[in-house]
Amino acid sequence: MRSVMCGLMATAALCCGLAPVQAQAQEKTIYVAAYGGSFEQTMRKEIIPAFEKATGVKVEYVAGNSTDNLAKLQAQKGNQQIDVVILDDGPMYQAVALNFCGDLAKAPVYDQLYDLAKMPSGKAINFGAVGTGIVYNKAYFDENKIPAPTSWKDIEDPRFKKKLAVPPINNSYGLHALVMMARLNGGGETNIEPGFKEFKDKINPNVLAYEPSPGKMTELFQSNQAVIAIWGSGRAKALADTGFPAAFTYPKEGGVVLGSAACQVAGSKNAPEAQAFIQHMLGVEAQTSLAVSAGFGPVNKTVELPADKQVGIPYGPEQVGKLLVVDWNTINANREVWNKRWTREIER
Repeated sequence: MRSVMCGLMATAALCCGLAPVQAQAQEKTIYVAAYGGSFEQTMRKEIIPAFEKATGVKVEYVAGNSTDNLAKLQAQKGNQQIDVVILDDGPMYQAVALNFCGDLAKAPVYDQLYDLAKMPSGKAINFGAVGTGIVYNKAYFDENKIPAPTSWKDIEDPRFKKKLAVPPINNSYGLHALVMMARLNGGGETNIEPGFKEFKDKINPNVLAYEPSPGKMTELFQSNQAVIAIWGSGRAKALADTGFPAAFTYPKEGGVVLGSAACQVAGSKNAPEAQAFIQHMLGVEAQTSLAVSAGFGPVNKTVELPADKQVGIPYGPEQVGKLLVVDWNTINANREVWNKRWTREIER
């Protein structure tokens, strides 16, 4: 298989279009803005070193959530310091609409991807998929004889008073929860009112923290302050991989797909190197690392994972296809208003 898949890293530069960069990009540095937490650790330990070795290009990593990194692009408009930006799919749609992304260069690796990976604009690409659902402390649930959660509504159980953690809605996980609560109460993206009401009246009493930071969310679990949370399958897997008794479930009403996307920032002074980095992230070796170490469902169809490494991540067309998709066009048109309302009514 190694020879079939471009000899993995030995010839990844050749099959993914990286080789030309090496000859002309010695001493160059690109800036990649992306998530913190377990994703950052995987990038620093596995993805970036392999790229630097293959190309001779140095990578500086700028950690921040999607909202923060989109704000950086806006602040640097006309003088971009970031070469590659990695955002959740919703914010990436915004970045494209604001003309912050350049066209993706053609490369053979794009022919290996599921259709889910390809954004219509041709300016950004999903390199991984996770699902939003419920993560919980299995040991706590077992000790207290609490059944495993099966529904979005389970986070309203009074037994979880001040034991629930939820990201705010400027984070995709929190936004997905708001949309699902609206859908389950007769609304949806075009009528978000039922979602706000559900949070205000039934979920807020249980909330310990509306926590956006992956690192702090992990601390809340490890200190036993939180025992249940709305979070992503990748984050839950990373927590479980530390030895913590974290379990993850998709609610019976459906989990929500969260794509993670990359684009070359328009105006980048290192466009070829930025394009090469994106292609590197889509190769078999990087996709495997992102799946095994960070819990991202691979979008490259040629990636083959052993059964034990498929646990906890969306894998293959059937699993990915079962996740629900939200209407980002409607969400993005209303998100600023919703964020202000959330701060005023929910997190006050």
